[in-house]
Amino acid sequence: MEGEGNFSQVALPLFDGESYDLWSVRMQSYLEGVDLWDAVEENYVVQPLPENPTMAQIKNHKEGKTRKAKAKSCLFAGVSKMIQTRIMTLKSPKEIWEFLKEEYAGDDKIRGIHVLNLRREFELQRMKESETIKEYSNKLLSIANKIKLLESDFADSRIVEKILVTVPKKYEASIASLENTKDLSKITLAEVIHALQAQEQQRLMRQEHAVEGALPAKSQQARTWKRKNYKKNHPTSNESSANNHNKGNGKRKSYPPCQHCGKNGSPSIQMLEEIRCKM
Repeated sequence: MEGEGNFSQVALPLFDGESYDLWSVRMQSYLEGVDLWDAVEENYVVQPLPENPTMAQIKNHKEGKTRKAKAKSCLFAGVSKMIQTRIMTLKSPKEIWEFLKEEYAGDDKIRGIHVLNLRREFELQRMKESETIKEYSNKLLSIANKIKLLESDFADSRIVEKILVTVPKKYEASIASLENTKDLSKITLAEVIHALQAQEQQRLMRQEHAVEGALPAKSQQARTWKRKNYKKNHPTSNESSANNHNKGNGKRKSYPPCQHCGKNGSPSIQMLEEIRCKM
């Protein structure tokens, strides 16, 4: 079928020894999509053909062998070369799957310790002032999903409670609104995230408008200061003449004394004194 051909082109999830639980979920989903998961899960035995087999028996025998071979091929292609060397001697896809689970998922005791550590990590989370609701909720969801992958229950209501009690005080208005309009014991995670994100976006919009309004005011102040400074350092011609006149009125010029009588004065006064001295 055309749909199966397109799905088979989806890249296989690659396991390199890390995050086995996530890889196993993705690989199982892939094998189910190409109708090969039963060859891994059931580990059926392909019976040899009887003498004088019918066409139906030949077809079923061939399909059974082909499906097991394809499933085994997918598992080999879905692990790194280092891990391939550890499973290359295993015969069936079921054996490969069980080996990987035992080797990398660990026993129940190890998984229990891992779950305990993840729960402790979840409880210690607090939203930072610099974080957004999306970043914080994604962090909590990531931890919760890891716990679920280890086959441990973790309800979304715990994530809702965690968000409501650990977000900064700037979200108190949205939380109070939710308390007044909804039953917090029944509110969904999506509703909480959307409500807090709405307040977050409104705050950002107000801050942007405040910045945009402050820029023209600062620009006007800068232009006013430049004009005043320019006028102070570059007076007009009338202002310059007035300033020079005022300077002249405020301070008398000094002239050299008369060479006959030694008196000071302007050139005209000195000329009169000079005539008097000669008489």
